[in-house]
Formats: sequence, C-alpha cells, structure tokens
Amino acid sequence: MMNITPVVKQLLILNIIFFIGSQIPSTHAYDLFALYFPESINFRYWQILTHMFMHAPVPNIMHIAFNMFALFSFGSALEQFWGGKKFLFFYISCGIGAALLHIGVNYMEFHKTVDLLISSGVKEADIYSLLAEGKYDKDWGRLIGEENLGNYIGTVAGTVVGASGAIYGLLTAFAFMFPKAELMMMFIPIPIKAKYFVPGLLVLDLFLGLRGSSIFAAGSTGIAHFAHIGGALTGFIMMWFWKKNQFNHRRWN
Repeated sequence: MMNITPVVKQLLILNIIFFIGSQIPSTHAYDLFALYFPESINFRYWQILTHMFMHAPVPNIMHIAFNMFALFSFGSALEQFWGGKKFLFFYISCGIGAALLHIGVNYMEFHKTVDLLISSGVKEADIYSLLAEGKYDKDWGRLIGEENLGNYIGTVAGTVVGASGAIYGLLTAFAFMFPKAELMMMFIPIPIKAKYFVPGLLVLDLFLGLRGSSIFAAGSTGIAHFAHIGGALTGFIMMWFWKKNQFNHRRWN
C-alpha cells in the first residue's frame, strides 16, 4: 500500500481541522470561508482559497470522505514523483482555477437574469441596491419566471465548498503522467486505463452535475460542476505547459 506523503498528510489534516471547526455554529465558518458570488455582501477575497478546505456539513460525511480518499490516492503518487513544493503549487492552482471558472460562469448567469429583469421594466439601480443588502424582490418571479428567479437566488446567495476542483486537477495530472495505469470506480469494478477513465469520469460528473448530482458529492444537489471542469482544465494546461517546456530553462527543477 502506498505511504502517505508529507504535503498530502498536511492537506488531509488541514481539511479535517476545517471540517471539524466548521461544525461549531458559533464560528460562522461557512460565512467566512465558503466561496460566495463576488457581488454578494458575504464575499471575501480569501474565499477563493479557503473554499477548497471546506466541505458539506454533517450529516453529509461522504463529501469530505470521497475528496480526501482521492487526495490520498492520487496526490501521494504525484507528490512522490514531483516533490512537495511542486505538488502543493499544482494543487492550490487547480483549486483557484476551479473557483475562477465557477465565478465566471455565475457572472454570465447573473447578467443574463439582470438583462431579463431590465427588459421587464426593473431598474438596474434597484437590482443592485437590493443586492447590496443581500435581498431580492419576490415579485421578480412574476416578471421573469420562478425558475429564472431561483437561478438568480442560487447564484448570488449560494456558496461553493470542497476540494473537488483541486482533486479533478490531480486526476487530470495522473492521467497525463500515467496514461496506462488502470483505475476502477467502486461501483464499476472493471479496470480502465487512466487516459480513458479520467475523461470519462469528467464527462459523467458533468452530466450528473447538470441533473443535480455528482460523483464526489454522494448524490447531493447544487453541485458546482463548472468548478470541477475548471480544476481539470487548469490541471491540463499546467501539465501541457510543463511537458512542453521540460527540457528548457523554464522547467521546474
């Protein structure tokens, strides 16, 4: 069995500390460290980093359990190959990349709804005035439809937690470096090469995410599936860049 590597061990401990601490109501941990939409009154700049150490609250233990199992399984292999500093840089970068793509997609959804409201006669100043107070007008549902209003509320009031974006970056790197390694899902005990397994997992998770479920969230709803895509995309770009420049002066020594 693979031994746990130093940085992976520290990340596991940090995630567990965040998880235990966030269960104490008086800490208001989710308000402080979960990732809010930048236009929200609850947004803080450090949430782009801290959200990846937060996970769904009890009783949803499987969220942190799946992520930490994947961190141990794939992270230890990559850290042994890269070393601790390069691994940590890659892990954090993928988590931040996941947050940025999620925010970007949310901005598009947000402005889509704002445009609908303006075209329905709502003043833009009124929209942003209520948003600054963390509020919205229930009558908007009559103007733009309850589904659109629900999407708006989910965007501006929802939060993102979890290491899944960074984990998808690790999965991408593992497939990039060990394409012929055989992997298996717990519920599909058939060995599949990593170069097929990881892209297939990403497509499956995106499909389930659009339906309100996810591989690494144990069936919960409201999954930030574009954060998963962002983590994987960031991981792919970094791996491609490192491979392309591995023999010149810009390589990571």
